[in-house]
Amino acid sequence: MKPIRNSAKAVLIRDGHLLLTKNKDDEGYFYLFPGGGQEPKEELKDAVVRECLEEIGRRVQVGELLHVREYIGQNHQFAEWDADVHQVEFYFSCELIGEETGHFSGSSPDSAQVGAEWVEIAKLDEIRLYPDTISKLLQAGKNGPCYLGDTN
Repeated sequence: MKPIRNSAKAVLIRDGHLLLTKNKDDEGYFYLFPGGGQEPKEELKDAVVRECLEEIGRRVQVGELLHVREYIGQNHQFAEWDADVHQVEFYFSCELIGEETGHFSGSSPDSAQVGAEWVEIAKLDEIRLYPDTISKLLQAGKNGPCYLGDTN
């Protein structure tokens, strides 16, 4: 059994749009919140900053904790390859630091990542976004703080 892993994610909202990483798999495009695994001796807020630099190439100002979500792999559609994964994800309100260039290029993007994109919050149900639960909360105007449990 693998140890439980912490992950820190950025919720970046501007002008009714959400900044997400764009990824590709056999089924097409899917989207994720920028962020990733917490390193030993690293605070969650520092993990968000580091991961945003790696995935979108931009520094962020980390704000309030919005959501806490668990992901227990054996309970979800990807159980065939991540049944032993248990991850606790912390979603923070963040803002981009510096001038907007419109281009996002991280120093170490995830292997499936093909870019980053501003997606209109009203259209989140038209894309494959993980976790979908948070997109529904954002569309309903509910933006934390809350514990979501093991949800997709």
